[in-house]
Amino acid sequence: MTAQALAGALADDVRRQVFAAIVLGGADAPAVAGRTGLSARQVVTAIRRLVDAGLVTGGDRDLRVDADRLREAARTSVPRPADDPTDRVLRTFVSDGRLTGLPAQRGRRRVVLAHVAKSFEPGVRYPERAVDEVLRHWCERGGCDHAALRRYLVDEQLMAREQGVYWRIGD
Repeated sequence: MTAQALAGALADDVRRQVFAAIVLGGADAPAVAGRTGLSARQVVTAIRRLVDAGLVTGGDRDLRVDADRLREAARTSVPRPADDPTDRVLRTFVSDGRLTGLPAQRGRRRVVLAHVAKSFEPGVRYPERAVDEVLRHWCERGGCDHAALRRYLVDEQLMAREQGVYWRIGD
């Protein structure tokens, strides 16, 4: 049994209640129904599905949780999706919506700058004062200087500037 199969078997509210009642000592369907307040039909259906999933063993008067199968499910590893390099860079240099620093490597710095640039709506023109206010927020932890950040955004063509007015380039 995999962890995913275990989660699927216990995803239903009724099956979870029945499973909990068995864990707490409900050894047969009437005892489980009494503990849960569910109808006999709901209990019998849930027990059948839990037995089919391999979580519960025993006959009509000897229901119990299959602890070995649970341990086996806990040991099976769930494949983790590959870490997105962009997310990794952002986790390194952005914390709680603030920059902890700017990467020295241009590719990584561009990832961080693209993230910061999303603070500005495409097509909207911002006076320099408004841009500085937004960028100061990003720099509150001392990770960088807002003026340098503004220059990087323009240099990387994530924002454009003309006569003290800025706007985001791209989407």
